[in-house]
Amino acid sequence: MEKNVRFKKKAKVIDILITSVSAMVSVGVMFYAVVHFGLKDTWVELVLDMFYLACLVMMWMFFFNRLKPDHFNYWCTLCVGMTILIRDILVRADFSSEVLRISSLILSELLLLTLTYFYSRRRWKSYSKRDLWTIFVIDVLIAAIYHYEISVLQPVTEGTNYLLTEIWIRPTITYGLVACYVTETKE
Repeated sequence: MEKNVRFKKKAKVIDILITSVSAMVSVGVMFYAVVHFGLKDTWVELVLDMFYLACLVMMWMFFFNRLKPDHFNYWCTLCVGMTILIRDILVRADFSSEVLRISSLILSELLLLTLTYFYSRRRWKSYSKRDLWTIFVIDVLIAAIYHYEISVLQPVTEGTNYLLTEIWIRPTITYGLVACYVTETKE
């Protein structure tokens, strides 16, 4: 098994394993939410979960050397970009604060443009650590805005915890992808 694993440092293996397992548990919780609340109300989460699941499968394939770095980069960038487009731009949550809505929209568009810029260069191994961490930080800022809106400004409902779980899946996956990319740039 040691020969099949891409990462050799124990800390890196543990980092990626914890990230991917926590993302898998979160996706599982969201699948439960889709079943619990019904497809009519949660179809967007189901679509997002499919993209998240694709990222997780690719992360595991990359981890076990079953996917080339350029393919991993292309398909994961595409999946993350689709989740940004769907959740943050096309099917937006209702915000009670116009400032938070505009801030979230601007950050979402910035994140989408950042991913597009990185992909369009087609030389992803030249990414700097700063570029990779920028993607993660922007995604965390978007999630923090959603978190504040849902948990503080809106009334708490039965679905609040599920929405909060869904909001933090993408930054978790983005962190895992960044961890994989940073490792590749060192080689």
